Amino acid sequence: MRQTLRARSFIMAGSLSLLCITGLADTTVRQLDDYHQAADKANVVFGLPLWEKTPAQIQATMETAMSVGNRRLDAIVALKPEQRTFDNTIKALDYANFPVSAAANRMSVIQETSTSKEMRDIATQAIQRLETWFVDTSFRRDVYEAVKAVADTHPSVSGEDAMYLTTVLRDYRRNGMDLPKEQRDRLQMLKNRLNELGLKFQRNISAAKPLVEFTREELEGVDEDFLNNKEVLGKDGKYRVNANVTWQVLEVLRNARHEDTRKRLSIARASRVLKENTPLFVDILKTRAEIARLLGYDNWADYRIEIKMAKNGKTAWDFLQRLNKGLAPKFKEELETFARLKAKETGNADARINYWDVGYYKHQLTKTRYQVDKDKLKVYFELENTLNGMFSIFEELFGIRIEPVEAPYKWIDDLRLYAVSDASSGAPMGLIYMDMFPRDGKYNHFAQFDVTPAKRLPNGKYQRPVAALICNFPPPSNGKPSLLTYDNVETLFHEFGHALHNVLTQANYMEFSGTSVPRDFVEAPSQMLENWVRNKKVLDRFAVDYRDGKSRIPTDVLNKLEEVRLATIGT
Repeated sequence: MRQTLRARSFIMAGSLSLLCITGLADTTVRQLDDYHQAADKANVVFGLPLWEKTPAQIQATMETAMSVGNRRLDAIVALKPEQRTFDNTIKALDYANFPVSAAANRMSVIQETSTSKEMRDIATQAIQRLETWFVDTSFRRDVYEAVKAVADTHPSVSGEDAMYLTTVLRDYRRNGMDLPKEQRDRLQMLKNRLNELGLKFQRNISAAKPLVEFTREELEGVDEDFLNNKEVLGKDGKYRVNANVTWQVLEVLRNARHEDTRKRLSIARASRVLKENTPLFVDILKTRAEIARLLGYDNWADYRIEIKMAKNGKTAWDFLQRLNKGLAPKFKEELETFARLKAKETGNADARINYWDVGYYKHQLTKTRYQVDKDKLKVYFELENTLNGMFSIFEELFGIRIEPVEAPYKWIDDLRLYAVSDASSGAPMGLIYMDMFPRDGKYNHFAQFDVTPAKRLPNGKYQRPVAALICNFPPPSNGKPSLLTYDNVETLFHEFGHALHNVLTQANYMEFSGTSVPRDFVEAPSQMLENWVRNKKVLDRFAVDYRDGKSRIPTDVLNKLEEVRLATIGT
């Protein structure tokens, strides 16, 4: 029953003022101690965890977390029947899981961000041990019987308490606790096996470094800044594109004129660690299928989807088929448009569009039919301006303050840390790390990671959350600052939306806090927030040409970008 995502919904309201923040951002970096008085007044726990810096510390954290979790579970079991209450049994279950969740979260960040391979490997091993703890404790019969004893009294609870009780009982049922012991033991083994396989699968991808070598001629059409980037251009004059680094791949797939270049890079990315992960994938599918059968489901899809709106695999499948049928004419029309562009460019009247062609011809369509070159928009999205602008917008939307804070410990020199507080009361709400640029061994895409989960503690204080945004934006290069693409900006708004979803939580249970909402909903807030980047008044607050500090994106360009989006939305 491990929770890796936490959440609460929020409301977007109000219009945004037109004050341009460019050059006006407060660059004062505060200290964590500055928030202690406000935290005490708000009755919250607000601070950072102690990060593990050595393999021995990782090992010690893992053992301590599991030991504390076990002691709390044992305390639940040790209660006499007449002593049992909702608080000391049901609510205590969430508290028992808390230290192990917090430790596992930190191990995940270390695994995906540490500059030391040894630390990444040790963190991976620790995560596997902690995941095993979650599986094994969820199969503890004595804890289940204690929980069921309280549930059978039909305690008078409502709201979040009632939802938590329902969720706990549901998860126990879905864990096979009503099955004979032999089947439960088999399930326990299979679930641990599934965690182990999944962890290996993801780690293989994160650790991969598939370099694809090109000549300058083969990269014709690609931006000069990219070609001069020291991460791509070797001292021998050859170019090596890392198929595991998203921004590098997108830069080539959108711009390289030679189809073979796009094809080679696409295949390299799609086939990362193919040899290592194919047997893992097969084993994962077999393990999932057996788990579903043991629990009485026809297939894994029915098991996974039962707790979502669709309820079963057939409903989900039918929805996808209707969606596919509805999109097919638009999809076909767009591919035909791309094919005509390819035929004109290559001189081959029978040219067909392959999947490695889509990004390139979408980009060509944008430049030719709509006269918009997205690459030239980068000058409007210098990273610092964009961050400050986004913060200003979200501060206004949610009535909060976002302030830079000095991080006591940094796993990378350019790591950022921000404190989020309620603007009216000053109450601290959460802390957000931001790790912005790619490097060897780092998680290769964009994601928000939990660090410290939020919850109401037994002493009445509220544990405020800590989150981390792990990003891979284009780094500064060739004497230029980090310049984001328009799509990068949308991604930034989206991912920071997840972080806000986390730090604005008010849930009393770790089970429901932050982005730990039903999976149907978890992307909805971020998808709403990312749409602000299509608004001219919003963009004018921060999208300024960094070279002159005043030029803004023309209205007609933004209108054409929206036309492009709708013209290519099928693909």
